[in-house]
Amino acid sequence: MTDMQQIFTEYAPQYLDQYKDRIPKNHIKAIEAITACRTADAGIVVCDCTGCGQVHVSFRSCGNRHCNICQGHKTRTWLEKQCDRQLPGHHFMITFTIPEQLRTFFRSNQRVAYEALFAASSQTIKTFAADPKFVGGDLPGFFGVLHTWGRQLQYHPHIHYIVTGGAVSTSDGRWHPSRLDFFAPVKAMSKVFRAKLKDLLKAGGLLHLIDSRVWKQAFNVNSQHVTGSHHSIKYLAPYVFKVAITNGRIIKVEENNVVFRYKKPKSSRWRTMSLPVMEFIRRFLQHVLPTGFMKVRYYGFMGAKPRVNREQIRALIELAFGFETPDPPRKKMSQPALLSPECGSRLVLRYVTASRFGPARAAGYAQDIAETKKSDNAASGRQDICGLPAYTTPKTGLIFQRTNRASGNNKCFLIKPGTWPEKCHPL
Repeated sequence: MTDMQQIFTEYAPQYLDQYKDRIPKNHIKAIEAITACRTADAGIVVCDCTGCGQVHVSFRSCGNRHCNICQGHKTRTWLEKQCDRQLPGHHFMITFTIPEQLRTFFRSNQRVAYEALFAASSQTIKTFAADPKFVGGDLPGFFGVLHTWGRQLQYHPHIHYIVTGGAVSTSDGRWHPSRLDFFAPVKAMSKVFRAKLKDLLKAGGLLHLIDSRVWKQAFNVNSQHVTGSHHSIKYLAPYVFKVAITNGRIIKVEENNVVFRYKKPKSSRWRTMSLPVMEFIRRFLQHVLPTGFMKVRYYGFMGAKPRVNREQIRALIELAFGFETPDPPRKKMSQPALLSPECGSRLVLRYVTASRFGPARAAGYAQDIAETKKSDNAASGRQDICGLPAYTTPKTGLIFQRTNRASGNNKCFLIKPGTWPEKCHPL
């Protein structure tokens, strides 16, 4: 079975040489991260077994959001958090899609185009939520997730929104529900969305780059009713932290062609497609987002600083429906424990480092730590972690230094005893 890491390892040098200065820096960063993922270059995690005391050393994941093998934990955490925050009552999944004639412009101006797409679509939802003919509340609650791919890796930017079936009116302080099966007319939403997107791009001085005929055609807006947000959230969860293709869909690389499988919309039958390796890599990398761009955004009372808190919203919804909107039952997901493959006991983190070192050094590293590690109650002292100065301090844990390769500056990190790498705090 072939995966993206193997494809990048073997063919990325040829791709980089072929396109050279035309490759965006964020594409190069994604290639380097995926190539190094779970190798010695990504650093190591060292754990103690609580049962037999054996030291376990493993390579770290790269953590890059475009890597398709190390985002499972983030997906589970996000899904659990959103399910805990879901509100009673009906919801809608509303999708805004960019027409094909605009996609070349979007691909060449991703950051500003995606910002405009989020702004135009979210403003459209707020406009129709405030209209008393449909909802009548000026404070809706919804969040959106940006997708940029189709099933054959083609460029297909669109945003899925999960929207509550109603909104709060700040004028009367009440919850105004929408119809159970209807939020707003999609044809009218399409026109408003198109106009708002055009105005935003005009304000940004980019309208002259777009064929004027685009603004005369209909934009696709789709609205689907769902009984609760849980089903829609479960559908969106894999898309939040995964990328255009999973390793399970890649069948093989044969004669410089990548063969992968896909399903057509509304079909359960798997089909196969073959693409030249360079074209496959190009299609994959066009879905790498600009550095720092937020692909999940929250609006209205789901935003960071809502005017009405969630418990008040829940009470208003229950009051509007006569307290007949019980939360749908669901199973609580448990965080899988990290256990020793030798004896099955729980593993506890001792050290983590992001320095680059050879596999041979990693092989002998467990014995070095076993001989030099200090207990958590020991006096403060210095030890070296893969050549980096590290200090064990009473009651706090391990502090180690990591050198930023770009700036050359040292940055200290604190690891508390019994925690995992995501719990590390920069000092």
